[in-house]
Amino acid sequence: MSPLDPEIPPAGEEIHLPGPTILPLLTAAGITLAIVGVTTSLILVIGGGVLTIACVIRWTMDTRSEIDELPLN
Repeated sequence: MSPLDPEIPPAGEEIHLPGPTILPLLTAAGITLAIVGVTTSLILVIGGGVLTIACVIRWTMDTRSEIDELPLN
């Protein structure tokens, strides 16, 4: 290669892996609480629903910020 040759881009795509998070586990716990609460207590339904909604909103915000940092290619 001479200094006049254009640079060749690397082969393949860059692999993106999301960072570790506990949000999927908390979402599953919230759904479980809500389902168990249907048969036992209204408080569990409300608590599980609030936990699930909060986790889904946070998870979506985190995913959007990670996607914004990716290159457009």
